[in-house]
Amino acid sequence: MSDIRYDWTQEEILAIYNRPLMDLIYDAASMHRKYHDPNEVQISSLLSVKTGGCSEDCSYCPQAARYQTEVEAEGLMKVEDVLAAAQNAKEGGASRMCLGAAWREVRDNRDFDNVLEMVKEINELDMEVCCTLGMLSEEQAQRLADAGLYAYNHNIDTSEENYSEVISTRTFDDRIGTHGHVRKAGVTLCSGGIIGLGESLEDRAGMLMALANSSKHPESVPINALVPVEGTPLEENEKVSIWEMVRMVATARLVMPGSVIRLSAGRKDMNEEGQAFCFMAGAGSIFAGDKLLTTPNPEVNEDVQLFKTLGLRPKAPFTDGDKPETKESYKISQKKLEQEAKMKAWREEHKNKSAEERLLNVPEAE
Repeated sequence: MSDIRYDWTQEEILAIYNRPLMDLIYDAASMHRKYHDPNEVQISSLLSVKTGGCSEDCSYCPQAARYQTEVEAEGLMKVEDVLAAAQNAKEGGASRMCLGAAWREVRDNRDFDNVLEMVKEINELDMEVCCTLGMLSEEQAQRLADAGLYAYNHNIDTSEENYSEVISTRTFDDRIGTHGHVRKAGVTLCSGGIIGLGESLEDRAGMLMALANSSKHPESVPINALVPVEGTPLEENEKVSIWEMVRMVATARLVMPGSVIRLSAGRKDMNEEGQAFCFMAGAGSIFAGDKLLTTPNPEVNEDVQLFKTLGLRPKAPFTDGDKPETKESYKISQKKLEQEAKMKAWREEHKNKSAEERLLNVPEAE
């Protein structure tokens, strides 16, 4: 039987998760060595380019406008400031730059145009560019691809059955729809979930099943541990143990052998020994820097020492795929072209009419 499968059952994945821990780690480590270099870990940097004020009600997120947290709403960062942060991250060893915006969905406006410029410029720094901007239309995904986007992050968070317990302002199918738009644009997909939301073990297995049974496994699968934040509905949730994280990493590795498993939120609370077990079980990426969007993360110097202790080396950019080529088509949306064509036709039709007649028939902006 092939290692790569798309027909997992929840029961099968749950059985893997519940294997004796030493057996599970051994099996996952063996699979990891079969498909990946076990001593190579990608260093990524995550920057919040638009913080707070989000209209969603994700129960774990301090950026939701409806929750009383210490996160203040801010406007979009300037392109030059984002580029400076990317250059600094590259000098610190990062090969991927991830840009996050607290939006429900992308809108075709000046902010999106500026994000496209960020993507283009960072791609030219020879860094993989990943964005997490909320839901995308098919055209928006294509414009990001044309600008040079390497990956798009859109986590499913939990199982389909548990989704409405965590978020009510969008559906599980909304997330899957954006996955389809990303795939159609030829951008690699980054999608995973969070444990510690109050979910059952069956939900954890269900989340992995949804990803593993998609037509193509996500190239990247972030495994996050909830970081409870005061003011959010989940502020009183207990933090998950390191062994739960090891089990999730190992199970994800076994059901999606070719994907990069990303050790994401919650790493601040892990000691070096716990992180080492995660790397052994199949984690092939970390986020470096003192913050993950708005939650704490280990300092870069701590990671340098950890890599030295474990004999790990940073992964080079574009090891798993080619560097995207920027196309000028990223600059103009189809909607804008249609509006311009509509205005051109209107001007031609009304060129011989009086000013009063023209004012009465100005086409409405969409």
